[in-house]
Amino acid sequence: MAGAVTVSAMRVAVIGGGPGGLYAAALLKRLDPARDITVWERNAPDDTFGFGVVLSDETLGGIEHADPIVYEALRDEFVRWDDIDIVHRNTRHTSGGHGFAALGRRRLLEILHERCRSLGVELHFRTQAPDVARLSESYDLVVAADGVHSTTREAYAQVFRPRVATHRCRYIWLAADFPFEAFRFEIAETEHGVMQLHGYPYAADASTVIVEMREEVWEAAGFAEADVEESVERCAKIFADALGGRALRSNKSAWTAFRTVVNERWSHQNVVLLGDAAHTAHFSIGSGTKLAVEDALALAACLEEQPSLDAALTAYEEERRPVVASTQRAARASLEWFENLGLYLDQPARQFAFNLLTRSRRVTHDNLRLRDARFTESVEREFGCLPGTPPMFTPFRLRGLTLRNRVVVSPMDMYSAVDGVPGDFHLVHLGARALGGAGLVMTEMVCVSPEGRITPGCAGLYTSRQGDSWRRITDFVHAQAPGAAIGVQLGHSGRKGSTKLMWEGIDEPLEEGNWPLVAASPLPYRPENQTPSELTQTQMADVREQFTSAARCAAHCGFDLLELHCAHGYLLSGFLSPLTNRRTDAYGGSLKNRLRFPLEVFDAVRAVWPEDRPMTVRISATDWADGGTTADDAVTIARAFAAHGADAIDVSTGQVVAEEQPEYGRSYQTPYADRIRNETGIPVIAVGAISSWDDVNSLILAGRTDLCALARPHLYDPHWTLHAASEQGYTGAGVSWPGPYRAGSRRPQTGRTDAPKPRLTLGS
Repeated sequence: MAGAVTVSAMRVAVIGGGPGGLYAAALLKRLDPARDITVWERNAPDDTFGFGVVLSDETLGGIEHADPIVYEALRDEFVRWDDIDIVHRNTRHTSGGHGFAALGRRRLLEILHERCRSLGVELHFRTQAPDVARLSESYDLVVAADGVHSTTREAYAQVFRPRVATHRCRYIWLAADFPFEAFRFEIAETEHGVMQLHGYPYAADASTVIVEMREEVWEAAGFAEADVEESVERCAKIFADALGGRALRSNKSAWTAFRTVVNERWSHQNVVLLGDAAHTAHFSIGSGTKLAVEDALALAACLEEQPSLDAALTAYEEERRPVVASTQRAARASLEWFENLGLYLDQPARQFAFNLLTRSRRVTHDNLRLRDARFTESVEREFGCLPGTPPMFTPFRLRGLTLRNRVVVSPMDMYSAVDGVPGDFHLVHLGARALGGAGLVMTEMVCVSPEGRITPGCAGLYTSRQGDSWRRITDFVHAQAPGAAIGVQLGHSGRKGSTKLMWEGIDEPLEEGNWPLVAASPLPYRPENQTPSELTQTQMADVREQFTSAARCAAHCGFDLLELHCAHGYLLSGFLSPLTNRRTDAYGGSLKNRLRFPLEVFDAVRAVWPEDRPMTVRISATDWADGGTTADDAVTIARAFAAHGADAIDVSTGQVVAEEQPEYGRSYQTPYADRIRNETGIPVIAVGAISSWDDVNSLILAGRTDLCALARPHLYDPHWTLHAASEQGYTGAGVSWPGPYRAGSRRPQTGRTDAPKPRLTLGS
């Protein structure tokens, strides 16, 4: 029936009478009064879980355009405020300019009930919806808005293919009979562990209060055995200061763990998922009701715009999926921030507040400066920024090297060397980026032997001719880009060697001219790749000598910093990951044993590398694959290298096994750097889809990283750092335009696009 029915004349069944289902019903009926629409809700009309609902101005704008009557009713009910209060260790910091609107969930439902009835939607309360298969046969469209525990989703699980992840905190929805003055976050450090309160007003005399804590804290505090009444009383005592000694109340409240719902598909024939049935986003970014309402708006619009139901449901999913995925990434970042709250407790007070505000990466340094310049400037002062100095242009010291700013040109394989010799291309490539203002420019992975190359085009440092060519490049950087440092990354390809140039077929084996490979274990990267030989201890000694020989040469070449490449599945990384190290000797098995050879190489290199020059290590903090390196392992690995003298850890992820499943997204690798830095105190370099100077400022100022490495932005714009300074109006010591380039330090004028608007518009 799904493809045959005319979209404009439908019988519609809606399962679930929450805001999303009700609003979808109202919109569909308003757009076509001929539609026969029925809503089933198993609870009573005034039953609701939770208390207040927060909606954004963007969502309200969509409601205003789609149904002014609902918008007017909502507008009259909203409580609005601008501030966020963050209270930690008896200190409150307030940030303004945020713009919130909230109302009671029960009142929201009443407004939607009234609107549905006025339009002629049939509402059934205290009634379980008929079986979805029966509804699918009897109705033209079935909208499944039956929540996070959707029975519809489970009935068609083989089609929707849901993935449900349960997270590590327990939380409970409560309310207080007074209005908070702001959105309030309060941290309580108890004998059992850290607890947090999320509170906001939703009426002139009431506020939502959510109490949250890690599962182990919840158990240690005895909440697992406490009934709801006892839990409510204890929460009120723990957060007595925030509540002014007032009581809390519950409404069908229960401790629960948040579940993130993701579905591979959102529709099946004429059944479509909406709201929490299709996706969930953690309450800490306040998007659950927002997403459901926006789903309803998009579904109604697609049904109006498309010629058939099939086309409409496809368009609905195509429109909403990227928006939801982006929201879920932000929600996941926020959720994990609160799960790991204990890492940040010792941060300076204002930095802690800034970190909390920017936790989801949706609020950034520049955005927050627009909202509340005074608060942002106070955070910058506490951090140590001179007046008018963005965080990215503050210096950072590693041993005897002081970097003028926090920007690193990330190592990027160019595959353009001949016999391992870097040529004019490398001089121009690295020289241009040094002239472009970055504090540190890194070479690509420089291989320590011919057999350690990835491809025939990889650069090396195992002959005097190669050394002379690298010296030419470092001399240019030091002479022509004063203040820029240049570092070398040393590595060995391991099992990922003897492959084609990237643009000829990344990771594909050479058709001829292959060389033998060695690795921790005799496992090919992919079935079609060459199987490496397992390194013997004699060969390990040879490899150590190759690294030390290359390090001596790198010191002679004038490199300011040396990085040991222990990531991305290359030789040393292959020892670290349990997926690529199957050895049964002293170099395999436990993580301690898997660390043994990489640490031996590190020690050998550190022994010959000049004492005053820093040495860093790049690691893959996760393999993005079951059974591989975990975030916990990454912390242990970082601690081990730091104990042996590493000055910073360059935190990347993945590329270890071909079957990896990365969770891509903006700054998607930075949480691993963040955890290592704040759990261990070791300086870190964050990398991975950091694309804007605003991201760099945000990450640095929040204390999630010390340096930011960017790759693709520097391919797009060699002068990325200079342009970042210009766009922020910064002219201090953290960056300087080369003399010949100073005339270009201001953005060129462009053609005019802001022509004056007509003085008078006449109606037709």
